[in-house]
Amino acid sequence: MKKSVIFLIAYLFVSCTTYFEPVEELNPSLGLWYNEPAEEWTDALPIGNGRLGAMLYGGTTSDTIQFNEETLWSGQPHDYSHKGAYNYLGEIRQLLWDGKQAEAEQLANEHFMSEPFGQFCYQPFGKIFLNFPGHDDPENYKRQIDLRNALSTVFYEMDGVSFKRETFASKPDQAIIVHLEASKNGALNFAVGLNCPHENYSVSIENDQIILKGKANNYPNKLGRNGKLYPKSKLVFEARLKVVNEGGGIVEDAKTLKVANARKATLYLVAATSFVNYNDISGNPSEKCDSYLSNIDGKSYEKLKSSHIEDYQELFNRVELDLGSSEISKRPTDERLATFKTDEDPSLVSLLYQYGRYLLISSSRPGTQPANLQGIWNDKTAPPWDSKYTININTEMNYWPAEMTNLSECTNPLIKMVTEIAQTGQNVAKEHYDLDGWVTHHNTDIWRGAAPINNSNHGIWPTGGAWLSQHLWWHYQFNGDKAFLEKTAYPVLKEASRFFAEYLVPDPQHPEWLISGPSNSPEQGGLVMGPTMDHQIIRELFANTIEAANILGVDNDFVKMLREKRSKIAPNQIGQYGQLQEWLKDVDNPENEHRHVSHLWSLHPGSEIHPLTTPDFADACKVTLSQRGDGGTGWSRAWKINFWARLLDGDHSFLLLKNLMIPSKSKETNYEDRGGLYNNLFDAHPPFQIDGNFGATSGITEMLLQSHLRDENGDFYQDLLPALPSALSSGKITGIKGKGGFEFTISWKEGSLVSAEIKSLLGNKLNLRYKGKIISKDTNEGESYTFTIENF
Repeated sequence: MKKSVIFLIAYLFVSCTTYFEPVEELNPSLGLWYNEPAEEWTDALPIGNGRLGAMLYGGTTSDTIQFNEETLWSGQPHDYSHKGAYNYLGEIRQLLWDGKQAEAEQLANEHFMSEPFGQFCYQPFGKIFLNFPGHDDPENYKRQIDLRNALSTVFYEMDGVSFKRETFASKPDQAIIVHLEASKNGALNFAVGLNCPHENYSVSIENDQIILKGKANNYPNKLGRNGKLYPKSKLVFEARLKVVNEGGGIVEDAKTLKVANARKATLYLVAATSFVNYNDISGNPSEKCDSYLSNIDGKSYEKLKSSHIEDYQELFNRVELDLGSSEISKRPTDERLATFKTDEDPSLVSLLYQYGRYLLISSSRPGTQPANLQGIWNDKTAPPWDSKYTININTEMNYWPAEMTNLSECTNPLIKMVTEIAQTGQNVAKEHYDLDGWVTHHNTDIWRGAAPINNSNHGIWPTGGAWLSQHLWWHYQFNGDKAFLEKTAYPVLKEASRFFAEYLVPDPQHPEWLISGPSNSPEQGGLVMGPTMDHQIIRELFANTIEAANILGVDNDFVKMLREKRSKIAPNQIGQYGQLQEWLKDVDNPENEHRHVSHLWSLHPGSEIHPLTTPDFADACKVTLSQRGDGGTGWSRAWKINFWARLLDGDHSFLLLKNLMIPSKSKETNYEDRGGLYNNLFDAHPPFQIDGNFGATSGITEMLLQSHLRDENGDFYQDLLPALPSALSSGKITGIKGKGGFEFTISWKEGSLVSAEIKSLLGNKLNLRYKGKIISKDTNEGESYTFTIENF
């Protein structure tokens, strides 16, 4: 009898309490973690599958999961061109040549700008809200995101019971999935609901689903600055949250679902809009949501989780970076960030590097929209700069690390967007310039606006499309896909070049020069003729188009014309202070510390200026950078990391990285919101812009490998550790790529190369350079080659 009682007690104990696996300790180079819930949006942790994004706060008594779907924008399909604007082009140019800048800008604002005067904004979708009664004093709290599997976890204990929440955004199953678990049977009790920031929405309950339906808000400004109405928003949307419990029950209560006395529960959030493409919004979001949920039916949580991890890791695991770690690396992420300026923890550099790759995978996948100014994450109906695509650097910076960090597939959304703007930009080329080809200016949106917006003093900048075209060319240079070159890249390059071949005009002061204009030098100086940045971008556009045509064996006469035009474009000039001039005239102010350093485009991301090929211009770039200073907004500091790496000054590049890796906000300091990083390591313009995250990942890669210079035969040099900072004296990186089709594993110790293993992906000639010494070798496709310091 006594044995039976003991057995019964033991059975009841096991049946009531289950000890699930504790949260795995993170690799400090591959995870963010915190010992308290997020207080602000920029403390929350981001997840995404390219189409859906969410910000996780990790609360205990109450929690918020703010979510986005990439196609929810204000506005509607729209032609932004200003009919007949080209009639004023000649007069605007003449006013600028006559020194009447203010008059030119006024005339352009009246007759040359987009209709409406601005573009539309990316919108938040809604929030999942959770309430956990009595969970107001938890113990052993931890929230984290593991970059190894794109899985976010919240763990804490209450009254002897452990609670765990896992959340991820699944690409294969197109859902945000939240799995809740208690260590004791019947201990999981919570309420869940949905709400929305849009004015026109409804919430209803159908069995185990919460259904949110609505219509996008109109653009926050009713009128443009020209007094004309913004077109109304027409997108409709729907989200569905399905609740599945294990144990206990589900009851409806005031448009929420309550899970009572459960052991586990899983939430499946799907969302969609009526967007089909930039010219079609006839989609049915209800049908899409039904389809998403139907595809999930019958799949266990573990199956969904494993599919997500397998899909994500196929991309993320291609690159590894080990810079070492120590005891200080084990602290919460916000504490690590607060002291990085002094301790220079190399593991935090690795974390920021891989975080950039994680964010790109999470916000840009084949078949989705490109990463916008905030990636895919936005909680405001009137977001900063509309959270659209600013293409006078920010959108391009988002994709700087894509090819080099082995995420070529993630560029597909950008490439598709460029091909679409190449269509809408044809009409703008006709209406604004009376020219063939295509053009776009400094912003675009989901409706693929291409006309100049906001104000003529900075909005008339016609080289945005030419810059974007560089990414299509890079895609070919890294991957060698001639079918892509022929069918996708070359038509875009050719038609952009066709526009600029006619847009360029002789400079009255130097008739032998062709110049761009009206334009500006982003984002300062107002409307001018002949800004340096334009000329640098157009020269590279022409060069890329010429080379592409030669590879394909087409358009000989067109190529000949481009060569002639290219040779006449106004050259780079060195000014009175030894600086690279920003304009045709030597009027740079040495005390100007503006965040944009546009006229160094040819140093990076261009390749026209480099210490080894154009030392005088490289020195002039150093003067300009010294004058502009080592501060600036977050993305500006990130660009300067890349600049100094291209100047082969690793320690100065690292200084800019340190200046980026400071808390934008901190309770312990006098910092107000300023350039740096938020607690969740989001880049601070301020406010949040994601470009600085991607720019930092690019800059760190540029410290370790550069592949933009070429020999006399056009084969790329692969420069090993060209700008290695002394603070990162030892380490190893695996999987990064160089132009020409090469994949690298590089290890170094005490500031010196140890070994490099190179896999030839295309069978091209390998030019390996380290500290001025070159190894040239023919390669076979698919074979790997190993070199050590003794080989140099």
